Amino acid sequence: MFKMKKDEKEMSFLGHLEALRKHLMRIIIAVVIFAFLAFLNKSIIFDQILFAPKNTDFITYKLLCKLSQITHLDESLCISEMPFTIQSRTMSGQFSAHLWISIIAGFIIAFPYILFELWRFISPALYEEERKNAKGFIFVASFLFLLGVGFGYYVITPLSMNFLGNYTVSEAVINEFDLGSYIELIVMSVLSCGIVFELPIVVYFFTRIGLVTPTILRQFRKYALIVILLVSAIITPPDISSQILVSIPILILYEISILISGLVLKKDRKNTSSLTTK
Repeated sequence: MFKMKKDEKEMSFLGHLEALRKHLMRIIIAVVIFAFLAFLNKSIIFDQILFAPKNTDFITYKLLCKLSQITHLDESLCISEMPFTIQSRTMSGQFSAHLWISIIAGFIIAFPYILFELWRFISPALYEEERKNAKGFIFVASFLFLLGVGFGYYVITPLSMNFLGNYTVSEAVINEFDLGSYIELIVMSVLSCGIVFELPIVVYFFTRIGLVTPTILRQFRKYALIVILLVSAIITPPDISSQILVSIPILILYEISILISGLVLKKDRKNTSSLTTK
């Protein structure tokens, strides 16, 4: 369990707030710098990244088509067209989209540095042994977040776009989506997956402070399955195949979290027994 270090001269509450303010300012500056760079590279951010999933030659669609051919599904997974257009219906629509996407891109790119600054803020309150145990925290948490972002972009986004872009209630209705709605779909898919993929990190810290154990995680596995299916239903189009495809990596993360929780408890017991022996 985490414990606060007892320094001879403890920092006051206002001192902690001042330290936190400095770290938050550095985080904001980093996000602004990367957001500014993203703003300057408008064609890359929009044409090559954001609008790529609306094209039939997007890599995910190509892989689905190959999968369809390999499994002899008569190219049922091949996508020949995206029957929708994207429009901006407000005067400031394109500029607002450019600004907000730049900020979000700045946050995603700066995420490892954000974790680094947060770690610098909390690490002085930890013992040396606790800092060593969590040495790889920044790398692992950043990797999981970016992995989730990639999963949201290459799996969730194209599945959702293909389903919603082709869905019609009548031939009299034409799909002409607003730019803000299109961007919201991508951003929600990417950020929600990035957060969900942090599950092992959350379980690690909850185990360290005694809130969860491997036994509790195993007991609640069936309830976790229901929650995972609900989350998958929210962030994916309403078809069973997409929900199953999304649920699989989340279930794997849950099982990995159980293993991590077990390793943390095992190490804590080993350290406790060694101290008792001494």
